[in-house]
Amino acid sequence: MLPCYDEAANVRAVVEDALRVGRAVTEALEVIVVDDGSRDETAGIVEQLARREPELRLLRHPLNQGYGAALRSGFLAARMPWVFYTDGDAQFDLDDLPGILPLLESHDIVSCYRVARRDGPLRFVLGRAFTFACDALLGLDLVDVNCAFKIYPRALFDAFEIQSQGALVDAEVLAAARGLGLRVAQVGVPHRPRRAGRQTGASPKVVARAALELSRLCLRRLSPTHPLLTTAVTETPAEAQ
Repeated sequence: MLPCYDEAANVRAVVEDALRVGRAVTEALEVIVVDDGSRDETAGIVEQLARREPELRLLRHPLNQGYGAALRSGFLAARMPWVFYTDGDAQFDLDDLPGILPLLESHDIVSCYRVARRDGPLRFVLGRAFTFACDALLGLDLVDVNCAFKIYPRALFDAFEIQSQGALVDAEVLAAARGLGLRVAQVGVPHRPRRAGRQTGASPKVVARAALELSRLCLRRLSPTHPLLTTAVTETPAEAQ
């Protein structure tokens, strides 16, 4: 699954890589692109590719709703027992995916971390600070909470409702997974500099929204009626196959 916002310069190559690598590791494949209200030709490029690639699906938000909303749409639309996601900005090499798949033999989730981040000192500092805050407040014990190279069991998204619209989404999902007793593996993957398009993750609006959503999540988790205290994953990926 590939969330995208104004990624016309990158999306074709990322989708083609996703199809190539996906076909090499599984016979049952779908590649979902979630276009979160892009103002460029992102959706048109994906539509063109989808006409000749039956495994490719496009979901569109008419307006930009935020990173969390894009991931939520993709997670809920997924039809396969496992959901791998990465961003549509080509900052990860999808050929690294096959090497992490064996971790699913002993874990329920793979949450990667960026080795030698290549997106600038401000993003590095903000990322470290955000991961530290999420670890401290949510008990996650993660190296890099927002690394966009993760594998989740599809059944997880039937066990609780994602509330985050912005960058808190992975922290919320992983906190839910911890609460449900799922096993999380962590492994490093190389990170590449963005070569085209514009980053938005360090904008004041994105940072402020993440901080607000983290505060709200902490308050919800203090409630004795919080759904994660009574909800469990009822179907494992192995049973879903």
